[in-house]
Amino acid sequence: MTSADLTIADFIPLLDQTFRVSMRDSHPYDLTLVRAYDLGDGRAAGPRRPFSLIFSNPRKDSYLPQRTYCLEHGKLGVLEIFLVPIGPDENGMFYEAVFT
Repeated sequence: MTSADLTIADFIPLLDQTFRVSMRDSHPYDLTLVRAYDLGDGRAAGPRRPFSLIFSNPRKDSYLPQRTYCLEHGKLGVLEIFLVPIGPDENGMFYEAVFT
């Protein structure tokens, strides 16, 4: 499965589950899927409705810069997903992935 094939329905059952980010030059980085929401208004031109995913990580010592990462999940396998850091709070850093 590629990220182009995914819909929000693939991620809703995976809320609060861990996705592992494979890092070539360091230890794996675990992210938790904390939110999945629909961005469409019913008039989407593409084959799927746009949606967004929010991931969190409690690490405060480092963060992932904006780029495409390989995320691994037991159900979905390995996916290439573009992540954008959207800011920290007292619990750690948050990342967003938008699918159009």
